[in-house]
Amino acid sequence: MVRFVLWLVLILMPAPLLTGCAVNPVTGQRQFVLFTESQEIELGREADRDIVAQLGIYDDPELAAWLDDMGQRMAAGSERPHLPWTFRILDDPTINAFALPGGYIYMTRGILTHLNSDAEVAGIVGHEIGHVTARHGVVRVSRAQIAQLGLGLGMILAPDLQPFGEVAGAGLQLLFLRNSRDAEREADDLGLRYMTELDYDPRAVARVFEMLGRASGAEDGDRIPGFLSTHPDPGERRGTILERTTGDDPELTGSRDDRDGYLQRLQGMTFGEDPRQGYFRQSVFYHPELAFRLDFPSGWRTANTRSEVQGVSPEQDAVLLLGFVDEASPRAARDQFMRGEGMTEVSRSDAAIDGLDAATADFRISQDGQDFRGRVLFIRHGDATYRVLGYARQAAWGARGEAINRAVVSFRRVTDPAILGVQPRRIELVRTDTEMTFEGFVQRYPSTVPADVVGVVNGLRPGQVIPAGTLLKRVVGEGTPR
Repeated sequence: MVRFVLWLVLILMPAPLLTGCAVNPVTGQRQFVLFTESQEIELGREADRDIVAQLGIYDDPELAAWLDDMGQRMAAGSERPHLPWTFRILDDPTINAFALPGGYIYMTRGILTHLNSDAEVAGIVGHEIGHVTARHGVVRVSRAQIAQLGLGLGMILAPDLQPFGEVAGAGLQLLFLRNSRDAEREADDLGLRYMTELDYDPRAVARVFEMLGRASGAEDGDRIPGFLSTHPDPGERRGTILERTTGDDPELTGSRDDRDGYLQRLQGMTFGEDPRQGYFRQSVFYHPELAFRLDFPSGWRTANTRSEVQGVSPEQDAVLLLGFVDEASPRAARDQFMRGEGMTEVSRSDAAIDGLDAATADFRISQDGQDFRGRVLFIRHGDATYRVLGYARQAAWGARGEAINRAVVSFRRVTDPAILGVQPRRIELVRTDTEMTFEGFVQRYPSTVPADVVGVVNGLRPGQVIPAGTLLKRVVGEGTPR
């Protein structure tokens, strides 16, 4: 689920005018960074706001409190215990975990459903804390240059994106900038130390890397490990972890694993995409929770986030955005929109759409030497006013205008019970009552995902014998309609 706003931005940053050096809290050596610690914290805080708005927080207070407790205890034993450490579970199906400068650590529900013990979680949390304590994020930003070319088009017509144009934009790009191999090794080493200081079994980290390698070949595109894009070479690193944790290193010992206790926390957890938050079926976007649909132009690249649904033409010369506005009145919202700088109204209409109060406008806009044509709809549905905004460069309007015009006014209410009642897949725990093979488990306790996915989420392989009394996961529910 690559986010459209981030995808548009080249992963480069304007070079700051000032340079500087600081002492690495982990190594004690001087390193090139351009941020004070307070600036580092602010960088993470600003990016955190956008990440939460785009992906959302998974609604499980008990699980969130458990993760925060683990993270805080681990961070307290690190070289930077004074940071405002924040640990979040994102409502995202991708298999991912990442850190932002200043102490912001994220794990997706996608990766949590694929782990099988407290120690496995601790290994990932420790690794991400290591990136922060060693200041890997600010080092990367300090060495990078971000050109704001992609955001330009979106920020002209969607002013709500402007706050993310500089500080937060820079922070968000950390998700797409790979750490060096040396940085990954350092985070691995730090993570092992942090987890074993709390007596977690470090051998669990090898299981995590095995899972990541297997998941990349077992699941569909929406759940391929995002972790692998920023944490490369799981096979090689698994071997290194095994060498270190099966040796005689007295500093890398721990006994805590707690498989069953961790699995019980996952009972009922959403698995994969959550169609209640909206989904695409071909080019049509449905939102069961809010009971509406919108037809996007066929063949466009689309993405659904918590704050906005986005589409871009294959030629990348036209955009369609669906979101909310604060104004209760569609006409008031249109009037506010049309007061934008450089805006020229071509036509307007107050005709209802699907029986809903609506206001549309066709417009031209010129800014910074660029000319655009577009159409916007504001429509009241339920307790919200929606904005559907489509636009293209003036030169492309002849080719894109008709498709945009149709899409903008395609907003419709949904009353079909089959759509309104769709539910996500979920984790269901079962305990084997007798010894069986993996194949026997899949047959005895069927899931609504392929057998190889069941194997990955449980850390099982074909032919493996499962003892009686083993607590395992299966996946139930139909999930997103296809």
